[in-house]
Amino acid sequence: MFTGIIQAVGAVHSLQPRGGDARLRIRTGKLDLGDVRLGDSIAVNGVCLTAVELPGDGFVADVSRETLSLTSLGGLRPGSPVNLEKALTLATRLGGHLVSGHVDGLGTVIDRREDARSVRFTLEAPPELARYIAHKGSIAVDGTSLTVNGVEGARFHLNIVPHTLKETIMDTYAAGTRVNLEVDLLARYLERLLLGERAADPGEAGVTLEALSRAGFRN
Repeated sequence: MFTGIIQAVGAVHSLQPRGGDARLRIRTGKLDLGDVRLGDSIAVNGVCLTAVELPGDGFVADVSRETLSLTSLGGLRPGSPVNLEKALTLATRLGGHLVSGHVDGLGTVIDRREDARSVRFTLEAPPELARYIAHKGSIAVDGTSLTVNGVEGARFHLNIVPHTLKETIMDTYAAGTRVNLEVDLLARYLERLLLGERAADPGEAGVTLEALSRAGFRN
């Protein structure tokens, strides 16, 4: 688990194909790896990866075929900046929100506009994720815990202050940038709980108006 508070911006050293999957080496910059051991988890752009080598200036992780297909990691190149966060401990301040490091889908930056010292972004999520994104709710974008400032269909708005721009990769975003999205854990579990016993039905489509009516939430 993570908090969505980025601890450092690192850079890709290499991404080597390995028979359908890949091996990723990251230079971690100012991130303190003194307490990191082989097998520990580190989030790279919001993707939970396992450290399999610790060469001194960073770490190495294997990236599965599924992760490459569902996230933006496959598009990384040597030198690409990446958000980094070590897994939280019981002594970690939860300054953001609970983030699992399991990406739900890829979003796209639609617009970027300066607003005084802040920057306002408009992003578009995949249609199937739109129902989990709420005004003033939490979302992780490339692993960064953010507050949603507005929602219009599958599009949502973010207001990013100078500190966040400086300490994450968000200042590199432009229209067309693809980003990893992880919706709030509570929203996903709430949807599943609302299904009740129907959650065991492989044909259940999810929480629909019909399902809510059957559960007594609509007249």
